[in-house]
Amino acid sequence: MPSRGTLSSVACRRARKEHSVPYHSLLDTPGPVRDGEQLPLDALRAWWEDSVGHVHGIEVEQFPRGFSNLTYLVRAAGEEFVLRRPPFGVKPGVAHDVLREGRLLAALRPAYPRVPRVIALCEDAGVIGAPFVVMERVRGLIVRGQVPESFSFGATQLRALSAAAVETLAGLHAVDWRVRGLEEFGRPDGYVERQVGGWIRRWQASRTGDVPDVERLASWLAAHAPASGDATLVHNDFKFDNLVLDPADPTRVRAVLDWEMATIGDPRLDVATTLGYWIEADDPTELVQLGIGITATPGNWTREQVVAAWEGATRRVAGDPVWLFAFGLFKVAVIAQQIFARYVAGHTKDARFARLDAAVAGLGALAARAIGAGRISHLA
Repeated sequence: MPSRGTLSSVACRRARKEHSVPYHSLLDTPGPVRDGEQLPLDALRAWWEDSVGHVHGIEVEQFPRGFSNLTYLVRAAGEEFVLRRPPFGVKPGVAHDVLREGRLLAALRPAYPRVPRVIALCEDAGVIGAPFVVMERVRGLIVRGQVPESFSFGATQLRALSAAAVETLAGLHAVDWRVRGLEEFGRPDGYVERQVGGWIRRWQASRTGDVPDVERLASWLAAHAPASGDATLVHNDFKFDNLVLDPADPTRVRAVLDWEMATIGDPRLDVATTLGYWIEADDPTELVQLGIGITATPGNWTREQVVAAWEGATRRVAGDPVWLFAFGLFKVAVIAQQIFARYVAGHTKDARFARLDAAVAGLGALAARAIGAGRISHLA
C-alpha cells in the first residue's frame, strides 16, 4: 500500500476482478412498517395524485435500518420511490428538516450527481403528520454491521472499499459550493466553534443520567478546539451505511444518502464524523458489536490510514487526529443519546434503541483512551 494510504490503480482493478459475481441478493430491501410509524395511505394517495401523478394504488414498506429520519419505500404506478419524514416525537431542527434536505439535494445534484433525484416536497404537515420529501430510489447495496458471508470479500476488496469511501468523501469536498442554490445552506465563519458548542448543548438537553467520560470529553473538546479553516460542502454524517454500492462492483459508490445535516463548513469535521463511525477490530467489544459499520472487519483501513488518504486526496492538512476522532466519537455518542432519550420517553418502540445508553458510555470511554494514548488507532 502506498505510504499515503491510497490504493494503486492496479490494486483497484484487481479488487474489481476478484468479485465479478453480482450481489443482487444483498440489495437494500424494505420490510413491514413498524408499529406506530404507519403512514395514512388515503391522505398520501390524494396528495400523490395532485403532486406527483395519478395512481390507482399505493403500497408502502419501511427500510428497517437507520437511526434518524424515517425512510419508506413507496410503490406507485409501477415505480419505486423513497419517502423520508422526521421521526415521531422530535422537535424541529436541522437534523430532522427533510425539506431542507430535499432542497439541498435539488441544488447539489447538477454539481454532484451521486445523490438521489428529488421528485417532490410536501410542506403540509397535515398530509401524513409531518413534512416529507419524495425522491427516486437508487438501487444498490448498503452494507451495515458486518460483511455478509455471501459477500465473499477478502482483504484486497475491503481495502478497495475503504479507498472508495475516502475518495468519495474527498470528491464531495471538492464540489464548488458557491454555485447557485448551495451557498445558502451554511455559514462557514466560526463553523468549528458553533459545532462544538452545538453538540455540547445537544448532549446537555438529551441527558438521561450521568456519563462521566462523556462529560469530561465535552469539556476537553471545547478547551482544545482548532480554529475554523477553509470551507467546503460538508455531509456531516458520512459513513459506510450511507453509501449505495454498485451491485456489479461493490467497490464502486453509486450514491451518498442522508444529507439532512449537510452544510458548508470545515471539511476536517466531516473527517471527524467518519472517524467516529470507523470502528477498528481491536476496539472495545461493545462498540464492535454495535453494528455501525463494516470497518472492524480485518482488511479495512485503520483510522490513521483514513486520515492520511484524505490528506493525500484533498491536499489538505487534517490537524490533530486525536481531537478529530474524539469529536467524532462525541458526536456519535450525542446522536445515540438523543435516540435513547426518545426511547425512554416512549416516542419510539424500536427495540434496537433500548441499549443505546451502553453505546454512549462505550464511545466516551474510547475517546478517553485515545486522548490518553495520543493516537487514534490500535487502542486495545
